[in-house]
Amino acid sequence: MREDLQFNIAGGLGFELPQMARVRQLFEHHGVDDVAKAVTDELARPEIMAKVKPGAKIAVGVGSRGVANIDVAVRALIGSLKAQGADPFVFPAMGSHAGGTADAQAALLAGYGVTESAVGAPVRATMDTILVTELDDGTAIHMDRFAHEADGVVLINRVKPHTSFRGPVESGVIKMMIIGMGKINGATAIHGGHPMENFGEVLPRAAGALMEHIPFLFGVGMVEDAHDDTAIVEAMPAETLFAREPALQSRAKELMARIYIDDIDVLVIDEIGKEISGAGCDPNVTGHRNSPGFELPRVKKMVILDVTDATKGNATGIGSADVITHRLLGRVDFAATYANTVTSTYLEGARIPIPMKTGRDAVRLAVKTLIGVQPEDARIVRIRNTLKLAEIEVSTPLLEEVRGEDRMEILSEPSKVVFSDAA
Repeated sequence: MREDLQFNIAGGLGFELPQMARVRQLFEHHGVDDVAKAVTDELARPEIMAKVKPGAKIAVGVGSRGVANIDVAVRALIGSLKAQGADPFVFPAMGSHAGGTADAQAALLAGYGVTESAVGAPVRATMDTILVTELDDGTAIHMDRFAHEADGVVLINRVKPHTSFRGPVESGVIKMMIIGMGKINGATAIHGGHPMENFGEVLPRAAGALMEHIPFLFGVGMVEDAHDDTAIVEAMPAETLFAREPALQSRAKELMARIYIDDIDVLVIDEIGKEISGAGCDPNVTGHRNSPGFELPRVKKMVILDVTDATKGNATGIGSADVITHRLLGRVDFAATYANTVTSTYLEGARIPIPMKTGRDAVRLAVKTLIGVQPEDARIVRIRNTLKLAEIEVSTPLLEEVRGEDRMEILSEPSKVVFSDAA
């Protein structure tokens, strides 16, 4: 960024930010004691065991999200399939993620600990798809070529609220079946043919059409609690998938973490990433102005400071911020980010907000542009990311509200806010 432009933008930002205090949000724990045993027990159910035939080559689809304990769960899933005499392999079921290349998608799985040596089955990655069928409106339904050649398909995914639409079915096995397993071709066909607000109806319809033509065996749905721990593991056979996934979706909404403050002047997010949320930062946590179902919290300005290492430069969601930092802008892999946002058709996710040299100046700019709020009165909340919400920071004007909230407790006295880029 040009220094003269930075100087002009930074003019008038010499004020001090209000001090911040650490606060604990009191979420209940629902984590299962042994994730591997939970998976193994589910696959031991008679209706699931009946799906697995000795000698069958089974494709196991694994996605791109940072699902808690995914390596443990996949290893247990592979082990159970092999114990029943099947011949499983893993394939990436992640649409256009990781820049939309086979090698990068395999590498992303490896980063989650899903490798041949770790889970006990080969990882076979391709972006080639087979056009399996079409919806009545002509929407093409694609499927990973390797998975299409298998004797059976199993998908394992986290079930959670989606970041862009509401419905009985949002993120989960059904969405993975159509968009994840469909690779770029399948994702593009669905996104290009239907507005995302209709996905709650379109995705089950598409999955039903696909399942008439492929040997889909079952899905493993994983639900996480507010501490990002695995709370539920359930194997859903094809016959009950459309009834059970909405039930898991409802439970996921009950268990997910949120910020217990509804009105925020400036929300500061230390990091975004695709392993955190499909939107980089989850609108279920941050709110989304003018989007039905995402009204809370009411955030006036949002500042994003960085991206995670694990996201490999995919900064999808950067456009949700009002202000970012030079560090974040310098770490964006635009090819990966654009591949993801163009496929989704929601181009605003890749728009570049105003970049400031330091985190402190980024927050100052957000505070400066609040209407009718003096800097010392700014209601600022800072979070690490939208998955890690057990500890947050709040500015001194919010402390009285925190003291009156029995789901929150103050952990420290207010002090000057610290940024990793100093200044």
